[in-house]
Amino acid sequence: MSNPNSLVEGWARRYGRLEARPSVVNPLDEFTGFSRRLRGLRLKEWIGFTLLHPDWYSSLIIQDAHYLASSEIYAYDRAAHVLHQHAVTMRSGSLSMPAALFGSTYTARRGGYSIAYEFADTDGEHRLTFDVAATPTAPAIAGELRLDAAHAGPPLSVSSRLPGRRARMYTHKALFPVSGVLRVGDKKLLFDAERDLAVLDEHRSLLPYRTNWLWGTFALRTPAGLIGANFVDRPEVPGEPEESCVWTPQACEPLADITFEPADPADPNAPWHMRSADGRLDAAFTPEGRKQVKHQLGVFAIDYFQMFGRYTGTVRGADGTHRFADVHGVCESMRARL
Repeated sequence: MSNPNSLVEGWARRYGRLEARPSVVNPLDEFTGFSRRLRGLRLKEWIGFTLLHPDWYSSLIIQDAHYLASSEIYAYDRAAHVLHQHAVTMRSGSLSMPAALFGSTYTARRGGYSIAYEFADTDGEHRLTFDVAATPTAPAIAGELRLDAAHAGPPLSVSSRLPGRRARMYTHKALFPVSGVLRVGDKKLLFDAERDLAVLDEHRSLLPYRTNWLWGTFALRTPAGLIGANFVDRPEVPGEPEESCVWTPQACEPLADITFEPADPADPNAPWHMRSADGRLDAAFTPEGRKQVKHQLGVFAIDYFQMFGRYTGTVRGADGTHRFADVHGVCESMRARL
């Protein structure tokens, strides 16, 4: 399973926790003919980043749901308590979404909106470039960020079956030191690779028609190295690997059986408590704000929100227990008919 050439070889798909991202990830390679075309309508592909900076919360995504393509970016000024958002929608297939990650470029461009990811090889320097024009409701966002792949944390790469006929998930996640400049209107954000991180979230999944999940992530630099967690609660097939993990300086270690508990489900600003059944993740999340998306498109519907805020708690790996406080992170909820 180490460094496989492709997720699917000879119409046979690899499953499990992989040691590295396959060089080619195209879940449709498992199918041929009409079945392939039909499954293509179910394929959901996205690559997003959570940017971890002490003064701003920011996330961005390029995604193709194969009935609609879109891209979004937001930046929240913690001092001013102001959220700035940009988004565009396009026809499916209009985005650059190659099946290879490393050595590839992913772009979302429409009108005055342009975001690009340029991935070098696995030990190179990846680049995120931004050129988003101001609108009547949000300032311009521009700049370039550089991700240091040579000093990235251990990757998470998971291929698993989901409930539902032919439902499958593939995800790849990684932590990168990030440097560069991002301008939001007249504000200049300096990213320092000795302090700041970018969390990559890639999905290439054949999701069930009715899809729901709760998901969260956070990460920080410590004198010992990178610490963090990725955790999810979604319907699972018993025995299949989950995408939950803890990152320690030495490893990406699997987690399972995650619970998300809002202190007050009726209060959108109430704290949350996230824990794993074995206690290796135990964190309190305090939201500072949220972005929300609701669409009703006939048979398709999305009810989604992502909260950004601060995590405090512990993660425990094979090397011991790591405590953290007021660490930037996100938590999101998705309920959809896709």
